Amino acid sequence: MARRRSLRPEEAELWQAVARTLRPMHGAHPAPQAPEPETPASFHKPEVTPAPPEPKLNRFRVGERSTPKSGVETQPGLTERLTAAPVLMDSKNHARMIRGKLAPEARIDLHGMTLSEAHPELIHFILNAWSRGLRLVLVITGKGKQGPDHGPIPMRYGVLKHQVPHWLRLPPLGPCVLQVTEAHLRHGGAGAYYVYLRRRG
Repeated sequence: MARRRSLRPEEAELWQAVARTLRPMHGAHPAPQAPEPETPASFHKPEVTPAPPEPKLNRFRVGERSTPKSGVETQPGLTERLTAAPVLMDSKNHARMIRGKLAPEARIDLHGMTLSEAHPELIHFILNAWSRGLRLVLVITGKGKQGPDHGPIPMRYGVLKHQVPHWLRLPPLGPCVLQVTEAHLRHGGAGAYYVYLRRRG
């Protein structure tokens, strides 16, 4: 049997250093540790900015319908905007016009023209009709057909259909035009516009 010997001072110091790093197995209180050396007053630790909180996401289950947020509105289509426009002409004539009961006094067909061709033709037609004292004219644009789309950005079709109401609001045509509405089916429907002109002053 080996004889137990006492530890030399350097061995005892080493053992104490190791013992301070151990943790008890059964929740006993750890041995008190030596206090950390104080830092000089001139030395300050850099302040750590806390990370911003993560945004809270709504819980979503598979198969559940998403509910749109309140207050989010999409821009109405061209037909809806024209329908919602205030009636500036005589209300009885307006009601007859949108039912197709008023016959246009003149018409122009811009279908198949480019924008650069159609714009001067429309200006000439509207100003001529207004100078002759006509009240209701028909502008045919066509509905437009969707061609092949080869680019990453979807192309709008029916360019004339969308551009003509814009031209009719701008000078030199705006002062002559009182009302613009989509034509009745008997006069071309979504491919044409009724343009009701102002009286000459």
